[in-house]
Amino acid sequence: MSTQSIWRRPQISGRWWPVFLRNLLVWRKLAIPSLVGNIAEPLMWLVAFGYGMGALVGQIDIGGEKVPYILFLASGSICMSAMNAASFEALYSAFSRMHVQKTWEGIMNAPVNLDNLVLAELLWAAFKSIFTVTAILCVMLALGISHSPKLLVALPVLLVAGIMFSAIALIFNALAKGYDFFTYYFTLVLTPMMFLSGVFFPREQLPEAVRIVSDWLPLTNAVELVRPLFMDRWPAHALRHGLVVVVYAVVAFWVALALTRRRFKA
Repeated sequence: MSTQSIWRRPQISGRWWPVFLRNLLVWRKLAIPSLVGNIAEPLMWLVAFGYGMGALVGQIDIGGEKVPYILFLASGSICMSAMNAASFEALYSAFSRMHVQKTWEGIMNAPVNLDNLVLAELLWAAFKSIFTVTAILCVMLALGISHSPKLLVALPVLLVAGIMFSAIALIFNALAKGYDFFTYYFTLVLTPMMFLSGVFFPREQLPEAVRIVSDWLPLTNAVELVRPLFMDRWPAHALRHGLVVVVYAVVAFWVALALTRRRFKA
């Protein structure tokens, strides 16, 4: 196999669906514990920082408009939750199926190629993220944090964000030799992105050089699309932020697929 052949166009068909359905049927037995585990941490962040620190901070100025800190935090943390849920599924769970349990090898003995298998894993991780995000959003609505009708638009935006983070995580899944490798991704990639993308405080507080880098981070662009919707406004630069998210998703999927092909010599 030549080095360039792993970069060939994806060979996608409808055969990703049975793989997706297989993951859904397996997960269905553990849906409730999985949901509790996925929403517990972001809700603790929201309560501890939103109500605790929010009492000290009061309101945040966003584009000349004063908003409660808990609204500011909620609109960022729901993007962070989509990132974490998609990343966890595309890393630990996908790696278990790929490397530990050898589930991928069994599936590829059926008429399902590797490209469809990787796509199914990407879409499954994105589904898990939007499932988690929907549950968290319902809690936020119950708490009265936001009742904007534009939150209906936030769900498809968060789905695309979940696809983007799933694709990025699958790159590291293809490179991993063991579970310990993922610690580097969470520590060196996801955690800094959480603090540089305007989740917990306005990015205007960052040094100019850091803010320029932050402008192009995946999480930043997701937050910039979602936060105005919580405020019942449309994003100011929706096209630009949307294109960044889509380009990240497409390029990351292609890279993840190429690296996975190299791993399987397919």
